[in-house]
Order: sequence, then C-alpha cells, then structure tokens
Amino acid sequence: MASSPPYPPYPGAAPGSTLRHPHWWQRPAVRYGAMVALLGLSGLVILALVREQTGTQGFLVGLGLAVLPVPLLLAAFRWLGRVEPGPWRNLLFAFAWGACAAALIAIVANSFATRWIATATADPAGADTLGATVIAPVVEETAKAAAVLLLFLFRRRDFHGILDGVVAAGFTATGFAFTENILYLGNAFGTDQLTGGSGIASVTAATFFVRIVMSPFAHPLFTVLTGIGFGAAALAADRQRVRRVLLPLAGLLLAMGMHALWNGSATLGQFGFIAVYGAFMVPTFGLLTWLVVWTRQRELRTVRTELPAYAVAGWLRPSEPFALGSMRARRLARKFARERGGRPAARAVAQYEAYATQLAFLRHRGRAGKAGADFVTRERELLLELWHRRAAARPALEHAARLTAPRVPYGAGWAYGPVPAAWPPQGQPPYPAYGENPYRR
Repeated sequence: MASSPPYPPYPGAAPGSTLRHPHWWQRPAVRYGAMVALLGLSGLVILALVREQTGTQGFLVGLGLAVLPVPLLLAAFRWLGRVEPGPWRNLLFAFAWGACAAALIAIVANSFATRWIATATADPAGADTLGATVIAPVVEETAKAAAVLLLFLFRRRDFHGILDGVVAAGFTATGFAFTENILYLGNAFGTDQLTGGSGIASVTAATFFVRIVMSPFAHPLFTVLTGIGFGAAALAADRQRVRRVLLPLAGLLLAMGMHALWNGSATLGQFGFIAVYGAFMVPTFGLLTWLVVWTRQRELRTVRTELPAYAVAGWLRPSEPFALGSMRARRLARKFARERGGRPAARAVAQYEAYATQLAFLRHRGRAGKAGADFVTRERELLLELWHRRAAARPALEHAARLTAPRVPYGAGWAYGPVPAAWPPQGQPPYPAYGENPYRR
C-alpha cells in the first residue's frame, strides 16, 4: 500500500530539529482572551457613554428601535457569503468591533476634534459642520476598516476575495450603525420629552424615518467600499505588494468620500438630502448590489470549473462539481442529510461544501499564478477534510444533483450535470501529483 509523503517541515526549522514553543503572547488562547477583553471593555465604556448622553429611558427606546434593521442586514450579508461561508467567530468579531471598539473610537475622537476646532476658531457652528463633513468620515471609516484589516492579516485563510471583504465590512458597519442609531434615537426621544413632541411630528419619528427606514444601508454602503478594496487585494498575488496596499487604501478613500458627501447633504439646503440620496446613494447601492451578486455567481462558476479535475482524479464523484456550484443543490443536500442523519450530518455536508469551495478557489489562484508557497500543503489539507466527510456528503450531493441537473453521458456511464467530455480542457493543466505545484511561476 502506497503511503502519502510527509508534510513539509516548518520553514524556519532545521532538519532534525524540534520547534521551539511560542512565547506566551503568541499563544492563541492569550490572543483570543486579549481580544475578548478589549471588546468587552469597549462595550462597557460605550454603553456608559451612550446612557449618559441619552438617559436610561432614552437608551432603552433607542435600543428597541435601533435593533430593528440589524437582523435583516446581517441576514443579507450572510446570504452573500453563503458560497464560501466564513467562520461565525470572524463575523461576531466584526460586528462586535463595529458596535463597541469602532463606535468608542468615533465618539471620543469626533468629540475631541470638534471641541479643539471650536476652541481654536471660536466658531462652534463651523466646527460642527467641519466635524460632520470631514472629521467624522475619516475617523469612523478608519475605525471600521480596522476590523477588516485585522481579519485580512490574521484570518487570511478565510479571506479569499471580494465577497469576503464585503461580508466582513457589512457586519462591522452594521454593528457601528446599531450603536450610533441608539445614540441618535435616544437623544431624539430626550428632545421630545423636553419639548412635548409626540406622534408623527416628533423628532423621534423623523429620526427613525431617516435613519432606520430611508437609510439603514448607509454605513454598510460606505464600509463595503473598503471591503471591496481588501477583497481585491486578497485576489492579488503575494509578489504584487504595491497593489495589495493601494487597493485597500483606494477603497477606504472612496468610503470616506461617500460618507462625507452623505453627511454634507444637510448643508446643501432644504432638498440637499433628497438630491444626494437620489443622485448618489441609491445608484451606488444598486451598482454595488449588482457587483456583489455578479461576484457571487462568478464564484459559483469557478467552483463548477475547477472541481472536475478532482473528480477525474477520484477525489470527488462526477456529479459533485455541478451540485457544489449550485446554491439550490447545496441547500437540498443539507436538507437531505438532516432528514437522514440529523444535525451532525447536515453540519458535515455544510463543512464539505465549504472546504470544496476553498479547494476550487485555491486551484483557481494556482492556475492564475497567485498561489503561495503552501499551495501543495493547503491542497492536501482540504482534500483530507473532504475525505473525512465523504460518508455524509456524497449521498446528499448525489441526491441533490439528481433533483437539480439533467443526466448526461460521462465515460462508460451516466453523471448528473454538465461534465466536460475530455479532461483537461485546452489551456488547463491536469490534476497535479502530490508534492508538485505546476502553477508556481
């Protein structure tokens, strides 16, 4: 029986040597603990600051109203990332960073800068305008971009393209907008308490209409531009360092510009808000929606294109590339597994789908000359993950393929879905032997 070659040694280890234990600050438990402590402390401080400004009653009213759009926004961004769903811990971190750390940075920095400008210029009204149109966009977008940057740097295996950047940015901005809406709605309720306003004519109702009904997507829209920049940088090769730096910066500058335009609409006269909303916000929202949906379909096509090589090599069944490249087939596969084996089987199928998608993206980057030095090792890891889950996943995906794709001739038998008549297609290398990376340039 042939045995698989061993994994390559750690790059910094000498032959026959043992790895040195990492320092205490490099241990995952220490890093996780420090991040949880940081976010928890930020959450307590921001909670105290918001409650101090709005009062307890205003805080509760703002909280109840601000939470309304959150589930819809998170569900929308999660849907966009279903092709290759990232770990929940990454998404929870992004939301918590936006709601706690980024919001705290924004409140403290914006207040300090506005007060300093008002003192230096003796013009409080001008300082407020400058703070809203210049300082706030720079501070807030930078604070939100920090979460995407951290995921890009320290969760690189979960950050493969534009959709990953969009989802991370969307969760971060949704958390930030949630905290900010509590503050605005709570202050509006406090104003109504002082002036006796109530009903549709109240300040609370107007604030709710503008921030929750008309523009719940405003902050996510700004920060998604930054996420697209990081996602485009993730698609660049490791040697393209200038591009990997400039693309996120370009996305961040676009986010700041759009944010400044939105905040500045209040200074453009009675109809400034409506003009900016109709001429810029809605078209940009439509364009970005088209872009991310198109990118989602493109990623599914990548799955259908790249995985047949592994089916020919025997790692996958012939019907699996088509089923894995269809969101409907994936959903049917998970449903079939849940009905037959319960939640553990459905979870195994979902993991199988995620690992197969990562494998397709890895091979795609390899063919484009953008794979890193760990291409072979990562490919083997993903193949082994698929192999461990094949018992639950293969029957489920076969069932889904039967329901979603027509039968086509394949070799001496039949398969489900569009399978190429010959492999490899012209211009594509065959499946490589283990230990060889033919894509390295």
